[in-house]
Amino acid sequence: MGSISISPDTAVPAHILESRQTPANAALFSLSGKTVIITGGGRGLGIVLAAAVLEAGGCAACIDILPAPSGAEWNDLQVIAKKSNLRATYHKCDITTESELSECFDQIAAEGTRNGAPLGGTIACAGIQQKIPAVDYPADSFRRIMDVNVTGTFLTIKHSARIFMAERTKGSIVMIASMSGQVANRGLTCTAYNTSKAAVQQMCRSVAQEWGQFGIRVNTLSPGYIRTAMTDELLTAEPEVEKTWMAGALLGRLGTPEDFKAPAVFLLADGSSFMTGADLRVDGGHCASA
Repeated sequence: MGSISISPDTAVPAHILESRQTPANAALFSLSGKTVIITGGGRGLGIVLAAAVLEAGGCAACIDILPAPSGAEWNDLQVIAKKSNLRATYHKCDITTESELSECFDQIAAEGTRNGAPLGGTIACAGIQQKIPAVDYPADSFRRIMDVNVTGTFLTIKHSARIFMAERTKGSIVMIASMSGQVANRGLTCTAYNTSKAAVQQMCRSVAQEWGQFGIRVNTLSPGYIRTAMTDELLTAEPEVEKTWMAGALLGRLGTPEDFKAPAVFLLADGSSFMTGADLRVDGGHCASA
């Protein structure tokens, strides 16, 4: 294909000029002036991602079914917030109860607007896991996984989008999926969990198609194996599982919650403004290895 040259006197179309006028690099990853909701934000990965929001200049509204967030982690979060004169709030809420979730989201959005940081993003991180052989899986337990991981996630993004549309905000939604939505995990019997995460990935594509016209972006972030208190307990009880996981760890280690801070901020911020309906897999190479 031949090249096209433009003489110095040729006027550059306005849409090309606009595309060149991009923010500075820092602005591409800034959440300044925004409030971000994080479900599952009372502990673990959720509260770490709340810290990432604060570090990027945003205010964090953490939601969890726990009566109170994890004490030490919450204290650390408040230290980060105070240093930057930002807000980190905690709200007890069951994401599977729509009326409760809707009221909670409206309250957070109203508080954000009053404080000069309107709702601009959501991280749907709440989820549960069970390790049970498929042939023994009780139907009620299977339904519970679907209720929290799929229906709860749907209600989370539904009411985020409702607020974005009402406020005419070009918000960004990040749904925490998993590499387990694309592959079956060796050494784990987690059919319900894997099924739920595949559903989250398809949900993302479906709502991105519906909401793009409103300027609302929706993407999934799919972690690989993460070292948490829950996985450490599993690996202590079943050390052979760790050997299986490490066989596919191309970087020689498992993930930590901190590994997902930058990817989450990227998906929320303007640096990913042309990205929607996509999955960002951060798995240390597991899915690249047979």
